[in-house]
Amino acid sequence: MTYQQILQDLKKGNYQPVYFLHGPESYFIDTIVDYIDEQILDEGQKAFNHTVLYGKETDHKTVVDVARRFPMMSPYQVVLLKEAQEMRTLKDLLTYIEKPAPTTILVIAHKHKKLNFNSKFGKALKAKAVVMEAKSLYDNQVPDWVVSYLKAKKLQIDLGNAQLIGEYLGSNLSKISNELDKLAINMAPGASITTRDIEDNIGISKDYNVFELQRALGTKDIPKANRIIQYFIANPKKNPLPMVMGALYNYFSKVYMLSFLKKSSEQDILKALSLRSAFFLKDYRMAERNYRRRDLENIIHVLKEYDLKSKGVDYSATGKEEGGLIKEMAWKILHITHLA
Repeated sequence: MTYQQILQDLKKGNYQPVYFLHGPESYFIDTIVDYIDEQILDEGQKAFNHTVLYGKETDHKTVVDVARRFPMMSPYQVVLLKEAQEMRTLKDLLTYIEKPAPTTILVIAHKHKKLNFNSKFGKALKAKAVVMEAKSLYDNQVPDWVVSYLKAKKLQIDLGNAQLIGEYLGSNLSKISNELDKLAINMAPGASITTRDIEDNIGISKDYNVFELQRALGTKDIPKANRIIQYFIANPKKNPLPMVMGALYNYFSKVYMLSFLKKSSEQDILKALSLRSAFFLKDYRMAERNYRRRDLENIIHVLKEYDLKSKGVDYSATGKEEGGLIKEMAWKILHITHLA
């Protein structure tokens, strides 16, 4: 089942004896675990019918003993097995999974990695339990997720600002949700989140961010690029060099792909570049007009070189030296035609 389907069923009171939640994206697992932890039993019922176990500290016998108990003054008992990937005897829960107690809701949270379902244990889970794979989102899926998350909090945000948040915070949904929660506290219901709100609450500058740097490099706006780079150098913690390098590499790689897609339809171009909306396409088209295909190939080579240097490969980049790296890299990109 999907994350959304499980939450919908839980909210309707449709509970199942065993939930097995696995995969790399902890946010989806944590959200379901928290809902079951907080919403199914009231405070009085929890006193006798609520157990939390941790994989590293327990074994299958303890889990089975607890799960086989009858609830007291409640139709259900809830047993949460957290960090199940650390439990050495996890697969020995097979006999319980094959015949679970109908009055127990056992939630197995197997975080950070997928389970191999080719084993007897895996096949039993697929046959008897509600299984959810918590997949990480692709980078291009994060903006829509941000929009949806804030919509649930009765807040609005446009795709541009949602992408700005995703680019800076990455695709770790737990990290993003924490920042969005802090932002939401300071916003009135129904408000539209602006770049100023993002800057004030999350710390991303509306004028000096990686998107503005991409735009400046793509349009060959040397004064603007220099101003942004100076800001990055003055605020290295807000703009870590590996993140900036990664974002620029992603940007110019898509510009390079676009140079081969001139005769394609807009829909095909959006699909090839993994863009959710034509809103973002204009910047890529502008850069594609400003750089020849050979220039773009050389830019990608430059970005690979400086990405390695930023990670310490044959170079020690700290403090002022990092600033020198990004300045040097930007200069090469802006003057790539003369260097070719």
